[in-house]
Amino acid sequence: MGQCKAKTKLGHRCKKIAQTNKKFCYQHTNKTDKSGLLAIAAGAAIGNIFFPGLGGIVVGGAVGKIVGENIVMTKKVFVSFDFDNDKKLKDFIIGQSRLADSPFEISDHSLKEAAPEHNWEAKADAAIARSDIVVVMVGPNTYRAHGVLKEVRMARARNKNIVQVIGYKDGNYTAVPNAGRLYSWNWDNLKKLLG
Repeated sequence: MGQCKAKTKLGHRCKKIAQTNKKFCYQHTNKTDKSGLLAIAAGAAIGNIFFPGLGGIVVGGAVGKIVGENIVMTKKVFVSFDFDNDKKLKDFIIGQSRLADSPFEISDHSLKEAAPEHNWEAKADAAIARSDIVVVMVGPNTYRAHGVLKEVRMARARNKNIVQVIGYKDGNYTAVPNAGRLYSWNWDNLKKLLG
């Protein structure tokens, strides 16, 4: 097993682990199979135009398969969390995003409000704009973390889907206001919510 061979839209290599005896992670293998048929058909049609006959169809289909294998369909996730209390939750979800069967990738993560950068809000807003979904990792004090509350407002202003995931096993957690339903953190929920 090695690193997945797929590339992101920005040309970066996927950071997930490839499935056993395969070139791609679970996410890219499945998406390639579904979207790959269309790419193969399009390649075969174009190949036949330039090189009429069976050879053009075969060569065009092969090129279509290669192009189709590099199509990335993972969701880009912005992770919002209580920077002062729950940094490890961010690390854990980033680790899960790198698993071979993960349907999502972490594109950006929460920025600390008290960061020395005076423009952290603009950076957070830009990162949220690039994401497909915002995940709020909920700890004991997240519901009152100023940075998280601001990021939720930014996500709502941009009409982004937001989900809240309870970060710890034990405890009674309060949902972040206006950030949607609170879910347990388990692999089935993550794949369903972020897939």
